[in-house]
Amino acid sequence: MWNIRDRMSMEGRVALVTGGARGQGAAHARLLVAADARVVISDVLEEEGRHVAGELGSSARFVRHDVTSEAEWSNAVKVAVDEFGCLDVLVNNAGIHRSASLLDESPDQFTRLWNVNLFGAFLGIQASVPALREAGGGTIVNIASTAGAGAIRGHAGYGSSKWGLRGLSAVAAVELGPFGIRVNTIIPGAINTAMMSPLTPETAGRFGSLPLGRCGEPDEVAWAVLYLASDASSYVTGAELFIDGGASIDRTRPT
Repeated sequence: MWNIRDRMSMEGRVALVTGGARGQGAAHARLLVAADARVVISDVLEEEGRHVAGELGSSARFVRHDVTSEAEWSNAVKVAVDEFGCLDVLVNNAGIHRSASLLDESPDQFTRLWNVNLFGAFLGIQASVPALREAGGGTIVNIASTAGAGAIRGHAGYGSSKWGLRGLSAVAAVELGPFGIRVNTIIPGAINTAMMSPLTPETAGRFGSLPLGRCGEPDEVAWAVLYLASDASSYVTGAELFIDGGASIDRTRPT
């Protein structure tokens, strides 16, 4: 018998969502709590992060967290275990975006993109695995980008960091599977968040050429996070789920 509610329920699970103060991360945290998870929201944006945690009540905690810091990763995992008793899910959502041509990009900015978008996820996987194993297994969901699935002008730093995250996810899925830890990657396209330029009726028109004809919304990515974090995806690891309105498969679109 299909028990849909139980398979998608996160009751008794504890999740750590990085970059959870706004945008996609806040949407992930809200939906996970709605599915009965308890969530630690981490971010460098303290005021916004505390606001989201306060909105979610006793099921959420906020921790100030720079994902490029090994010590702050240890603290974020400790908060999850100390406050809620365990850690079952890691969502590596924190990321920064910058557009610059290959020849104009500075070494410092290139390195910063890689440090946050890729090195931060690497540190997170290392920091969370002991707690995930202690909980009997768990799931890691890494948030990449379509900029890391095809060459986009002006995205040498950002795009290459997201290409790297996809590779890291694949290796982690192979190495951590024997511990009962599943690792999957979500590849969003254009999503209406603060990372993008403000979406107006005029700017929204540029997404009309997508097969679905519009920009995506944060909650549409959050539902994929919930699926990959829940038992509904119990035999899924090493997968890449594109949420991009069909952009990645439409070869007729102009570059």
